[in-house]
Amino acid sequence: MTSQQSAEGKVVVITGASSGIGEATAKALVNNGDKVALIARSDDKLTALVDELGEDNAFAVTADVSNFDALNQAFESIHRHYEVIDAVFANAGTGASAAGIENGDVDEWSTMLGANINGLLYTAKVALPFLKAGKGHFLLTSSAAGRKTIKGSVYGASKWFAYGFGLNLAEEMREWGGKCTTICPGMVNTPFFDEPKEDKLSPKDIAESVLFALSSSKTACIREVYVMPTD
Repeated sequence: MTSQQSAEGKVVVITGASSGIGEATAKALVNNGDKVALIARSDDKLTALVDELGEDNAFAVTADVSNFDALNQAFESIHRHYEVIDAVFANAGTGASAAGIENGDVDEWSTMLGANINGLLYTAKVALPFLKAGKGHFLLTSSAAGRKTIKGSVYGASKWFAYGFGLNLAEEMREWGGKCTTICPGMVNTPFFDEPKEDKLSPKDIAESVLFALSSSKTACIREVYVMPTD
């Protein structure tokens, strides 16, 4: 997939922006002529990424997406900085190390669902007024795990929620001319894993998927991008 250089460039907010898919997407967007607003919990990583991308192209706010008030303040700060928000990529998420229900860790579930479900809901809730002003675009990271059954997987179930939520949100945004894209990657080689997964998708593959969705014409909405490794 390739994207065309934007004539004017978009302002795109990315959550979970400090590493992995979020970081790769930020770099791809800036390379495409867009500007990015970066949200994550790691202040040091965000600062380093802004330094790499340049302050004219990137702006960062430290916030936890599972904290609605902090996320709301982050978006207000971003809007004051750029004066417009054209698109939002709700990418923040996490997993659990203990698999299944019987052996699952309740504390891990709480943290994971706070990011994967509440964080997604909060991001959409905060973003929609800004996006509605310009018939903007909301994108989110679900997963191939949200399109199939995996034995006892609470993570997979959270991505089922993300998958259904994105499709439902697309219908709501359609009422005022907005777009929503649900991106469903297979396994991606990110810091999410303790060991590298070199035979899996690269974060750059998903970044290209984001650019592809954002490049759609005004009369078309790419509602789902399902990406799997060729190997």
